[in-house]
Amino acid sequence: MLFKTVAVLGGAGTMGSGIVQAVAQAGLQVLLFEADREAAQRGKGKIDKVVAKLAEKGKISQADKQSLMDRIELCDDFQRLQEADLVVEAVYENIDLKKELFRQLDALLKPEVILASNTSALSVTELAGVTKRPDKVIGLHFFNPAPVMKLVEIVMGLTTSEETYQAAVSFCEQIGKKVIKAKDTPGFLVNYLQIPLLNGAVAAYEAGLASAEDIDKACVLGMNHPIGPLALLDLIGLDNALDVFTAMYEGTGDMRFWPRTLHKRLVQAGHLGRKTGQGFYTYH
Repeated sequence: MLFKTVAVLGGAGTMGSGIVQAVAQAGLQVLLFEADREAAQRGKGKIDKVVAKLAEKGKISQADKQSLMDRIELCDDFQRLQEADLVVEAVYENIDLKKELFRQLDALLKPEVILASNTSALSVTELAGVTKRPDKVIGLHFFNPAPVMKLVEIVMGLTTSEETYQAAVSFCEQIGKKVIKAKDTPGFLVNYLQIPLLNGAVAAYEAGLASAEDIDKACVLGMNHPIGPLALLDLIGLDNALDVFTAMYEGTGDMRFWPRTLHKRLVQAGHLGRKTGQGFYTYH
């Protein structure tokens, strides 16, 4: 199955804009949806800056840059989503908000359209349960930065059909991604493996065991990670990470996922990482 038009809800956010860029780079038309038109414009402007840097470095031509940007259409009209072959929801990790969006989308879209969520930890089965197409609801968990990271974690809800899974695999292959298949458990597979390390790094820093720089250096040079855990949390966004940690802790009761006080205080202070210029590190 080949997809032609994909809509991304929350397309101006950190993950949403990355998904929009990844899909447009693969030659598909993308509806970047935000209810706020100015937010949508800011999101497309952010993508334009990223793609402009690729053109400056000679990784893509100016013509390809322009073609890519032309494939991204701003959308603030919910009715326009009916044009999409696939809808990817990428709003922040709030189950009530996501469920309300899925109710609205289910009532609006053609019956054959697949509804996908980019959730990092919330139940795909629960989202499917508010629709009349539970077999066509699936998790497509992209990783940040979505245009660069090769993996998409495909999450099967209890009611997701094999046909929907195969269509999701085809879509991921169409945009040049590799996939793994995960069950609908809190945090799925990647976060189940990764978050204890991220949370452990926060705990180590909170306890004063080492500086942020040395904690990250230990993981980069001693474990061959491409980026340290505290720097990664700053890249993800400390607010986004806190939402995921909290959802996983509440879903499992496993103390490995229990958010540390320092993490909560940074979020309360508005120090969310790279996007605000301050997190575990300071960015200029």
